[in-house]
Amino acid sequence: MIAEPQATQPWVNFCTYAELFDRASEIERQIALSFCTPTNFRQGQYDTAMPTRESIFSSLVNRWNKYSGIPIEHLLIEPIFPSFFDIRTEIVVDSRSKFIGCVGEVSYRIMGDVKPIDLKQINALADFALYSGVGRKTPMGMGMTRRLKDF
Repeated sequence: MIAEPQATQPWVNFCTYAELFDRASEIERQIALSFCTPTNFRQGQYDTAMPTRESIFSSLVNRWNKYSGIPIEHLLIEPIFPSFFDIRTEIVVDSRSKFIGCVGEVSYRIMGDVKPIDLKQINALADFALYSGVGRKTPMGMGMTRRLKDF
């Protein structure tokens, strides 16, 4: 059984919430995410496939705060700006509905004067995406997302 990430198995890993938070960088300002299965987000009463900073990091912080026991009280998302995107929509059809989501890669850059604790929280959440998924219908396999380190 493989329990550590391998070049051929980037989806393999494990750690506690505390370890994930402790390992998070206080200086890294580049966040690249790969959306591997269709990902979408609830916006009001409708869905959107556009991965905005608000939709991604709201999804991650909600799951983090629900399960981690290490609450992130105030997440600073204003300095997070898209710097690269290569995404497209894909449709998943089942017997009851159609699910439209984005797949591909998005990179964000943290701009301006940001405190180390805020950088740490943002980076911890970006790393957490591997374990939690992002957006809607993650229990069904949608929103499988991982952070790309060599982007």
